[in-house]
This record gives sequence, C-alpha cells and structure tokens, in this order.
Amino acid sequence: MSAKRNFVIQTPRGSIYTVKTANGTVTAKMEWNQGFSGRREAGFSKAQGFIDSECIRRMNPETPRLTGVLIKSATLGTVIGSGEINQITPYARRQYYEHKEKSRWFERMKNRHKDSILKGAQQYAGG
Repeated sequence: MSAKRNFVIQTPRGSIYTVKTANGTVTAKMEWNQGFSGRREAGFSKAQGFIDSECIRRMNPETPRLTGVLIKSATLGTVIGSGEINQITPYARRQYYEHKEKSRWFERMKNRHKDSILKGAQQYAGG
C-alpha cells in the first residue's frame, strides 16, 4: 500500500535586475512570498485527497457487484491522498479486464466525470 503523497514546492531565491537606459538606471528586485509554498502544498494535498475519494465514490455504480466486496475493497485498499486507488480483492484484476458488461470501470467513470472532478480539485488547490 502506498503512503499519502507529500507535495514539495521550492521557490527560487530573489533576483535583482538592473537595466541602464538613456535616462538612468532602473533596478527591480523580485522576491517570492514566504507563505506561498506552504499554502500551495496544503492545497495540493487537499486536492489529491478530494480526487481519490471522488474517484472511489463515482466508481461505485460502475463496479460489478455480486456481494459488494469489490466495491469495498477500493475503500479498504486505498490511502486517501496517495494518488493511487488499490482494490485489494484477489479477483479485482480479472474482473477489471474481463467482466462481460462492466469491465474497466475506472476508465468509464473517468470519461464521464473527469471534468467535474477536476473542477472540484481546482477549488481545493486554489486555482
């Protein structure tokens, strides 16, 4: 099982630019906001958690069910925020690729709902 994903944003050091013109020199100093990386890292982590949980929730109707264990295995096998959805039943792979009517349920869910999932993630990421 994978761990929750950590996002690291590194901001460059400040820069000083000097331009000489006919009327004199112009100096500009560029600095990054000190709190930028911390806010963005937290937003990206929340957005990843949102994407993981939304994918699991929206895969539910697409997933084949006999007893419901295949659906629950996605919740039990996934660390929310890791960026990976793991279904831990021994037959999950075979069902995913070989089921007669409901194979590749993640791909079908993604094709139907990716725009709304991305829109929600953008709100968490602050963009």
